Amino acid sequence: MAKLAMPSSRALTRRSKHYRLVRHLERKAFLTQMREIRPSLTPELARHYRNKPVWRAPAFSLPTFRALVEHVARLAYANRDELLFFRGQNKDYQSKAGGTTLYPSIYREDALAVRELRHRFEMLDQAARLLVNKFKGAGIDGHRELRYKRYIQWSILQHYEVVATPLLDFTHSLRVACSFAQLQSTDAVCYVYVLGLPYLTNRISVNSEHDIVNIRLLSICPPAALRPYFQEGYLAGTTDVTTDFDSKTELDFRNRLIAKFEIPRARTFWGRGFNQIPERALYPKGDKILDLCNALKSQLRDELRLGEVGEFIRVWSALEEYLLQTARRLTERNVSLREAIYVLAKRQLLTAEEARQLESLRTFRNAVVHKTVTVQPSALREFLSLAHELVNSVPRK
Repeated sequence: MAKLAMPSSRALTRRSKHYRLVRHLERKAFLTQMREIRPSLTPELARHYRNKPVWRAPAFSLPTFRALVEHVARLAYANRDELLFFRGQNKDYQSKAGGTTLYPSIYREDALAVRELRHRFEMLDQAARLLVNKFKGAGIDGHRELRYKRYIQWSILQHYEVVATPLLDFTHSLRVACSFAQLQSTDAVCYVYVLGLPYLTNRISVNSEHDIVNIRLLSICPPAALRPYFQEGYLAGTTDVTTDFDSKTELDFRNRLIAKFEIPRARTFWGRGFNQIPERALYPKGDKILDLCNALKSQLRDELRLGEVGEFIRVWSALEEYLLQTARRLTERNVSLREAIYVLAKRQLLTAEEARQLESLRTFRNAVVHKTVTVQPSALREFLSLAHELVNSVPRK
């Protein structure tokens, strides 16, 4: 019987590269991204922005709540194809390249590595599983639906600030947005953003044309969750996008900005007939879901120090990149990480002890990503120290 001819390693590499290219082009052809809008501006805003995108221009200053309401009314009429939402912040956060940035918390960081992002989603999945268990254990209304609907899980975790999520908080109330901005700020001024989103069709509205999901918290949270009802809260994100995207700016809600305003923190901003919503009203006492989420947050914090996890992932990523690149260059094969350690040890680019330590780190990294709650803080600190030692010594050889 004739033997089958096996393709060479170079041929396999070429085929692998061709396959990855085809998959990338296929994905790019079908992948949608958040559509950037071109808002209709008032004459005052048009003069102020000077043909710059809203996110690139400085905020427009308004002295009173009445003036802000009147300006927003004009914007709402001029942008009737969009439903206006508001967000208040203590600062106008800027990217390194300049200009306002409004990323959901899970995407925040200028140079966000894919491995770090994947880890954040692993942490989100872990928190979601714990949330479902806590809802079920407490017998809270809606726990059965919560088990199957990811957007509801993410919404509760985001609104109660348990972990970073791919959703961003908004409100339908201009007064709520202004109150939030002022309560958070310690500066003389704070900021209110006006964003245009697609009109709602359901309690969880998915618009495939704009690649936006909008979640009405009042419709998906159980009655025991008081905060969303007092804050008129909504959450929005990009549909079906997690770690797979061409450019992170696709996920930045600056793409939906209609205007950004600078308002004074002083009490005089409200004027006669209006007043700031007090903190005790925005964060009402007796919120059972807040108590549950605080317990969940404490559990996650006690089981793992998230900052140390991020640092470990970053250091390990540097080591992994060096090992894979070096081994693949030497072998001209697309070797795995375990094979890379073996190859470099066999060629005496790693000592036997270094190879053993790297294998231990590889196993621990898998535990950090896939079985987070089983990782002890003391073990994390120990392996983080070892990773720092190796990243400073191994690549210099």
